[in-house]
Parts: sequence; C-alpha cells; structure tokens
Amino acid sequence: LLSIETVADPAKRTEVWKPVPKPVTINQKGIPSDATIIFDGKNFDALLSKDEGDVSWYLRNEVMTVKAGTGDIVTKASFCDAQFHVEWRAPMSRYGDSNQHWGNSGLKIQERYEVQILQSVDNPTYVNGQAGSIYKQYPPLVNASLKAGEWQTYDIIYKAPRFDQNKALVSPAYITLLHNGVLVQNHVEVKGTTKNVGDPSYAAHGCAPLKIQEHTANVSFRNIWARKL
Repeated sequence: LLSIETVADPAKRTEVWKPVPKPVTINQKGIPSDATIIFDGKNFDALLSKDEGDVSWYLRNEVMTVKAGTGDIVTKASFCDAQFHVEWRAPMSRYGDSNQHWGNSGLKIQERYEVQILQSVDNPTYVNGQAGSIYKQYPPLVNASLKAGEWQTYDIIYKAPRFDQNKALVSPAYITLLHNGVLVQNHVEVKGTTKNVGDPSYAAHGCAPLKIQEHTANVSFRNIWARKL
C-alpha cells in the first residue's frame, strides 16, 4: 500500500513557490504602482514635441487636447514589450469633408505601428482605418466605439519585433487591443510600419517612444500610462 506521504508527493512536485510575484497596487485612477506615468493631467513632464521641444497642446482641467498645427508628441521614455492604457475623446464635429477628418489621431507604438483613433459611430470609412484598427492593416473585430464627446479607453498589450545582428527580422511585432473593455485585436501580427500609402515593411530598430499623433482634429486625452513587460 502507498503511504499518505507518497500519495501527496505527485501534487507537491508540480507546486511552484519561487520566485514570488511582486505585489502591485492600483491607485484611485486605476494606475498600477509599477507603471510609467505618461500623462496624469498635471503637466507635460513626460512628453516632448516632435522636435524634442516643449509640448504646445492644450492642458485644461487635467485633460490635454491636440492643438492643430503643432505636430505629434512623443514620450520621453522608450518602450519595447509593454502594456499601454490611454483614455481619449473625439470632438463633437469634424474639421473637413472626409470621414477620416472626424476625431482622427493615433497611437504610434515605437513611433511606427499605429493604433487608429477616430470617431467611428455613424461615420463610415474604410474599415482598416476606423477606431480600433491597426492602421491600414487590420480592421477591429467589432466596432466598440462610443459617441463623440464620450471618453473611451484603449488597453494595449504589445510585443516588440526582434531583429538579429544583421538587422534582419527574427520575429514581428504583435498587438492585442481592448477598446472600451472589448477585445478588438487578438494578438495580431503587425506587418511592418503602418503607412497611409504603400505596403508596410520592417526596418531594424530598438526600444522607442510612444508617439501620439496630431492630425488636426482636437482629440483629447487623459490618464495615459505604460508598464514595461
């Protein structure tokens, strides 16, 4: 007969006790304690303009809003594999005739791979250019958009591409995106730098900032943070 100790051993052999995961606390704004704060409504200290100068976007009531003509902004911190949280709001009106002119902005991860921001309720456009798309590559699985003027959330899990010593691609980038808590991109393989014209392609690079696009529309942002993975 097997002893009690022998019977219990198989379960114990599959128990893992170390390393113990470090505790992470969440504050009242939902920000993890190990996150890099990109924008919390207080200032632009973690951001730069496209020419590495001061940010000229509007800052009012803990919200930053695109100021047309001032260009994209980038994070001072660089990221490889990362989790990003961004809250954004499309303006109530468009700035041109095209449906792409209503709430157009974007999050360019590592300054290259764009998750599209757009007002996508009753605003038909090409589906790989609507909100929640990987721009010109993948349309969202569903349209989880809220109406213009309402705050929306993007939660992104990003795996950076890998390159070998000869600058050849070893593995591509991958993006998972939840839009307002709904899965709209499920670990999709990024085809390369997102472009408005032309096919995507890869060029070797290292860790790089998150770029937030100025596309004329007065899109607003708040509560932006990232966790390096």
